[in-house]
Amino acid sequence: MSDTVLVLNSGSSSIKFGVFEISATEPSLLCRGLLDEHEAKPRLVVKGPAGEDLFETRRDATDTNHLFADVLGFIEDRFGERSLSAVGHRVVHGGPDYSGPVVLTDDVIAKLEALTPLAPLHQPRCLAPVRTLAAIRPALTQIACFDTAFHHGLAPPASRFALPRRFEQRGIRRYGFHGLSFEYVAGRLGEIAPELVARRTVIAHLGNGASLCALCNGRSIDTTMGLTPLDGLVMGTRSGTIDPGVLLYLQQHEKMSLEEVQHLLYHESGLLGVSGLSADMRTLLASGEPAAREAVDLFTFRAAQAIAMMATTLGGLDCVVFTGGIGEHAREIRSAIGERLGWLGVRIDAAANDAARERISDGGSAVDVFVIATNEELTIARHSAALIRGRNVT
Repeated sequence: MSDTVLVLNSGSSSIKFGVFEISATEPSLLCRGLLDEHEAKPRLVVKGPAGEDLFETRRDATDTNHLFADVLGFIEDRFGERSLSAVGHRVVHGGPDYSGPVVLTDDVIAKLEALTPLAPLHQPRCLAPVRTLAAIRPALTQIACFDTAFHHGLAPPASRFALPRRFEQRGIRRYGFHGLSFEYVAGRLGEIAPELVARRTVIAHLGNGASLCALCNGRSIDTTMGLTPLDGLVMGTRSGTIDPGVLLYLQQHEKMSLEEVQHLLYHESGLLGVSGLSADMRTLLASGEPAAREAVDLFTFRAAQAIAMMATTLGGLDCVVFTGGIGEHAREIRSAIGERLGWLGVRIDAAANDAARERISDGGSAVDVFVIATNEELTIARHSAALIRGRNVT
């Protein structure tokens, strides 16, 4: 009998999932799906590895928990000869305590819930399915894999805020996020171009959430997000880096409450706030509105600026990798960022970029430029399988 792992990747209003067979050395995808709560009647959609339709159902808005029971039921009906060994979850914040995957016990869940103020948009969404599945199948092993883990080795000065040291001693430091994506892309880059593993690389995970990672010898040595997923690049609805004096002004002179400021920074800013139109880059690129163009311009300006900052940490730049929803699919964004980095020797081949080939730099570029599709679910499956087998994952 072969074993399987269900992987859940929880977003703000939907949950991507995959079912992987883990009997072999490398997990193998059996099916993937989406728990979509955007619509009045939330739905479950399941597709095969080649994208073929396998299953779809809807539930009333008050009955979303039963969608998880539907997922488990589908797995048992479809793959009955295989044993579901565990559920692997993407958890955004692991804090200072968790540098690798961990079985979700009551004590671990309580510690992760205590980190909610550091990721209020994400942490509750990541942990809600854990409780639902525990109620349905209390004996089923559940495993947390952390977006912060890949950056756990960050050291001063990259990890440090310029605050009194007593705050650092309390865990107020730069953690970084999107680590599951960066880990996968770093590994894939090593397969495509092993000669670049030891070189100076910046991975740009660009999507509704966006951040950069500076890699040296496959390790994260700097990143743009900090204590929370608010810092760094302009994002769909998040501001990214902002003068802290702005926040003081909003509270002191605009009389905004802490809750109002938090909502502003997480839900009303970024591409949506600047454009006044949409948080979706596809909508902005298709729009003729000046404010939409200005939002896109700010996005590419800040991304290029931050890549140059990462190059300072690395002491140079040999490779840039685009990934994430925008990084993989928006050729205009890749082109604009590349043009802004021309002074660093970045040259993008227009035809390769239009076709979203894996390598998009031209022959005269001093910097190798790639487009690599990320796969957070496979990374979680790998970690979960290794934990089940009792092996350490490095």
